[in-house]
Amino acid sequence: MTTPKPPLFTRYQKEAVAILAFLQFTIVLDFMILSPLGALLMDQLKITTRQFGWVVSAYAFSAGVSGILAAGFADKFDRKKLLLFFYTGFLTGTLLCGIAPTYHLLLGARIITGIFGGVLGAISLAIVADLFAMEIRGRVMGFVQSSFAAAQVLGLPLGLWISNKFSWHAPFLMIVGVSSLVGILIFLRLKPLDAHLKIKSDRNPLKHLLKTITRGRYLGAFAATTLLATGGFMLMPFASAFSVHNLGIPLDKLPLVYMITGIGAGIGGPLLGKLSDTIGKYALFCMGSTLGLVVVLFYCNLGVTPLWEVILVNVVLFIAITARMITANTLISGVPDMQDRGAFMSINGSVAQLAGGLAAMLAGLIVVQNADGSLGRYNVLGAVVAVAMAIVMALMYNVNRIVKSHIPRP
Repeated sequence: MTTPKPPLFTRYQKEAVAILAFLQFTIVLDFMILSPLGALLMDQLKITTRQFGWVVSAYAFSAGVSGILAAGFADKFDRKKLLLFFYTGFLTGTLLCGIAPTYHLLLGARIITGIFGGVLGAISLAIVADLFAMEIRGRVMGFVQSSFAAAQVLGLPLGLWISNKFSWHAPFLMIVGVSSLVGILIFLRLKPLDAHLKIKSDRNPLKHLLKTITRGRYLGAFAATTLLATGGFMLMPFASAFSVHNLGIPLDKLPLVYMITGIGAGIGGPLLGKLSDTIGKYALFCMGSTLGLVVVLFYCNLGVTPLWEVILVNVVLFIAITARMITANTLISGVPDMQDRGAFMSINGSVAQLAGGLAAMLAGLIVVQNADGSLGRYNVLGAVVAVAMAIVMALMYNVNRIVKSHIPRP
């Protein structure tokens, strides 16, 4: 008689993953909703592509600064309490976006949202690393990553429909309502996460921050994250305007594009996560990066294109991006020691946000809007993104080597 194998995940672990995925869904939706609203915002607020780039960058820069400031304290508190604190601030900022009547007030609201929202992803990743071993972490990241697909399938089409029916403010108010439910679930169902507090470490926040920033083994991961953030922040802000004015996709067809793309990425996420645990995280990262690089170069050089072809290209691109994000997050989560995990993730998140903010600004300088509304130099933008994707493959090789190494950690 064979003894049945214990379950891969406990019931509480499954519940925790579901809560974190739900939380990630709201964060991603808050960020991604700006992309499809880009054409609408630039028209209604009478702003330029450069000003819209600032709206996107404002969140990233404030999140980057906030993450650095929070890093020294990130390992000094129960992660659940820290999560609730920053999520409350995120809700407040999103609410202000929902009631902002002018460009400058919207810009201010995005700064507030970024101050709190930018740290949430780092805390979530630290929690995942606390709860799950590296051998099965790819599966977890794949499921959490499905929140991006859910935002595509459910959030963006619904947000676009609401914005077309009411105003561009309405999607932000929708996010506030959904996020309030997530906050209640975190408070009621997530257990305290304080194992890192039992490990002896330097409790001085400034010393802890400086030690984490200057530790040689961590610097390679920060460098990889810098370029890893480039692609999304450079392409996404102008994706809707490019689809409408360059590819010839009607504005009312955009929800269909996002929905089908999200379904493809949603199906791929858990499968890619499991595959990464089987064939290796770095191997899958390189596969996704190579595919993404080719598709980006093709996509950014397209002219007026049939709807079905635009959808197909978007599905393939997002599957490639999903493979990269799952594997990169999994590998990077294996770099820090437990007592440094909160600070490391917070700094790493800041690096991503600051790099993303610079990338969005650069994209706003590269791309120009022609008299007919079409975007010029989008092919140049694609070339820059492709080069960044190639370089980051080399940087992630070193991260993979560190994670796989069993030498004593300094």
